[in-house]
Amino acid sequence: MGRVRLSVAERREELLRAAVEQMSARGVAALRIADVAAALGVSNALVLYHFSTKERLVAAAFRHAAEADLAHLHKLLARRTTALRRLRAAVRWYAPTGRAEGWRLWIEGWAAAPREPVLREVTRELDRQWKAAIAAVIAEGAAAGEFSCAEPEAAALRLTALLDGLAVQLTSYAGAVSRARAQEWADEALARELGLERAALAPPRRRGDAARTPETRSRLRPPRRSAS
Repeated sequence: MGRVRLSVAERREELLRAAVEQMSARGVAALRIADVAAALGVSNALVLYHFSTKERLVAAAFRHAAEADLAHLHKLLARRTTALRRLRAAVRWYAPTGRAEGWRLWIEGWAAAPREPVLREVTRELDRQWKAAIAAVIAEGAAAGEFSCAEPEAAALRLTALLDGLAVQLTSYAGAVSRARAQEWADEALARELGLERAALAPPRRRGDAARTPETRSRLRPPRRSAS
């Protein structure tokens, strides 16, 4: 049976998904156009028709994976609750969990960015958006009197820098720090940036509540294929 003919947008989406999966499996630096083509059973020329170079394919795939997580971050930060609760949820979600596949992809991207200008610009812009989203909610909470923070942008930079560094330790160096300790440090850092005691970050307990696991997801987790 022949392959189903896809629209330009559908083909591009398929190629980006395959590129993210191959980057996760092989690493950014080791990725070849041929790997993506072989994964889909198409020609190298088709991949190059859509992206022109490997560098552009890598940058587009990285953006494709990251934008889904950025959308989820904005959803968390837009909830109808206090700024403090939204920030706590975002920090807990930001941290690596499980196999942390997405975090490995970020680390690979950071390593390759100095040598690949197109990827460098993409990672820089995506990182700016993460920090800006968190800074905006910090500013909102400070303006509402929930906590005190004179420099929301600087606070967001310091906080995400700590989380990024902890992610490298957790992902690259097994046993360097436990996930529980990393979460403790992240909570302490958030409280410190907001001029609060760490106890203020504890969610309110309600009668009948069972122990709950915070909603978590590794940053930039590769998108799943559909069941079809």
